[in-house]
Amino acid sequence: MDIDQRNIYLEDIPLDEVFARLEATLKALDRWGALAAESVSLTEALGRVTAEPVWARISAPHYHAAAMDGYAVRAADTAGATETRPLTLAVGSAAFPVDTGQPMPPDMNAVIMIEDVQLEAGAIVIRASAAPWQHVRLVGEDMIATEMILPANHVLRPVDLGAAAGCGHHEVAVRRKPLAILLPTGDELVPAGQVPSPGQIIEYNSLVLRAQIAEAGGSARVFPISADQREVLGAALDAALAQKPDLILMLSGSSAGSRDFTASILRERGQLLVHGIAVRPGHPVIIGTVEQTLVIGVPGYPVSAALTGELLVQPLIARWLGRPSAFDERPRVRAVMTRKVVSPTGDDDFVRVTLAHVGERLLATPLSRGAGVITSLVRADGLAHIPRFSEGVDAGQEVEIVLYRTQAEIEGTLLAMGSHDPMLDLLGQYYAASAPGYRLASTNVGSLGGLVALRRREAHVAGIHLFDPESASYNIPYIARHLPDVEVQLITFAHREQGLLVAKGNPLRITSLDDLPRVRYVNRQRGAGTRILLDFELGQRGISTDQVAGYDHEEYTHLAVAAAVASGIADCGLGVRNAALAMDLDFVPVTWERYDLVIPKAHLQDPKLLALVQVLTSNSFKAALGQQAGYDISETGKLWP
Repeated sequence: MDIDQRNIYLEDIPLDEVFARLEATLKALDRWGALAAESVSLTEALGRVTAEPVWARISAPHYHAAAMDGYAVRAADTAGATETRPLTLAVGSAAFPVDTGQPMPPDMNAVIMIEDVQLEAGAIVIRASAAPWQHVRLVGEDMIATEMILPANHVLRPVDLGAAAGCGHHEVAVRRKPLAILLPTGDELVPAGQVPSPGQIIEYNSLVLRAQIAEAGGSARVFPISADQREVLGAALDAALAQKPDLILMLSGSSAGSRDFTASILRERGQLLVHGIAVRPGHPVIIGTVEQTLVIGVPGYPVSAALTGELLVQPLIARWLGRPSAFDERPRVRAVMTRKVVSPTGDDDFVRVTLAHVGERLLATPLSRGAGVITSLVRADGLAHIPRFSEGVDAGQEVEIVLYRTQAEIEGTLLAMGSHDPMLDLLGQYYAASAPGYRLASTNVGSLGGLVALRRREAHVAGIHLFDPESASYNIPYIARHLPDVEVQLITFAHREQGLLVAKGNPLRITSLDDLPRVRYVNRQRGAGTRILLDFELGQRGISTDQVAGYDHEEYTHLAVAAAVASGIADCGLGVRNAALAMDLDFVPVTWERYDLVIPKAHLQDPKLLALVQVLTSNSFKAALGQQAGYDISETGKLWP
């Protein structure tokens, strides 16, 4: 391949320099400021940005109006009226019946409420005088003609539409919505709704970016997926340019791979401004212009694509609308990192975290760092920014977090750390439904990791299933060893069945752990209760870990073990029966074990914990858990001393 057609990074450009290049280029194209105005009906204006101030065309009200149901009078005619010396006013000459909102009759300057008068034939009797302009809405009380009602660059709310209509408008001048065209590229991509074959990937970055653009106030059109062929990409770009957009996003075509042509196309047909920014994730971003249209090459990995949308695309849309960036306006808090994070030197590193208040501290737990881990986007409560050259943060260090959730949601978060169990999601579902405002967030660090988290006061609760060979019992001996100075309450979640997850039909005829020396195994991480159980069982059988091929292949959840077996990476792995069903695998029973929740007694008065215990012991949750394969609820909710 010709060297000019390859995507070789130009340099790692710092984020502030990227914005400087964008600003200089767009200013030269006269595209840096807010876009031109267009008039839209008030019925279509919700969420749009005003392009100019809205001035009142008429006053509101534009006449003196009665503010109460009653009788319009001249205040001077009521002077001297008291309970003991009532006055009588003739209806039709000194008093006129009015309803709320009706114009005041000529020369009348007060309203007496209907409940404060006594009706007589052709007259009313009053027992108190009326002050001038009592119960009268004066002309312009709400808005006066020529008064500014709404400023420019204001996002229109429902109440704003009413105010604009009330002062004489039926249309409003708003910023034209910036138009972005998205070009998904990749031979391996298939549209959402199509079942992918091996080697194919569902294309959903366009869904995320399109929504981000809409959230920022722009509009987006998504073109069909283009193949990784230079001519095809060029034709897609031409079709996009013909739509006269403000921005073109070429999705997935921005790595250093030999089949990514975005950079070379921009270099040949326009100007290549940036190829490679000093940001993780999102390093291989491309920025350029073609025919005076800005083009951004967005990385294919979903976490990188989403961050590119937050850091580059949404701020551009906001600038074209004359608005501050939504990212800059998000609330920020300080939180303590629960784990060490190592960052690449020279890059601005953005780490998605879960947040929870444990005791007096707000704790941030980093989520999986892979650029392809879409679940980290869903689970994230906030985004930690680790600046360039800092090389990361240590556990216990305080960092600034950009919030994705409200403070109230974070206050209502109960953090569970420890061993993975698929049915914790079921518990979380019942918890959220029965205790509105609360949610259960869980992090899989293994049973021993959960106890360590409790010792460090980094979690509210830990899930454990640790077998002690000496006492032939579960969990209590480990709590005594690892939490000697912490008073805890142990509550049984369930007894669950552990066994070997094997391929459908069990083609290798695996019948017990005795077969492990002849097959490929996938293990759980150090400190996981399942791994401790395996080591005990291997010792009982006299099988050395060196005899087990794949013993060092570690996964962090039962479902990850099941996925490894289902994909053929391993022949078997130890896990719960429910994980086998989830991945359509066969299951070879090994043992039943007790899975408990450990709660420091210091947390038991927290309403979040009380609500969790109530859900765990409820008949509805236990019935739902008991219907799951491989779970015994006979001791669910039992308290242990």
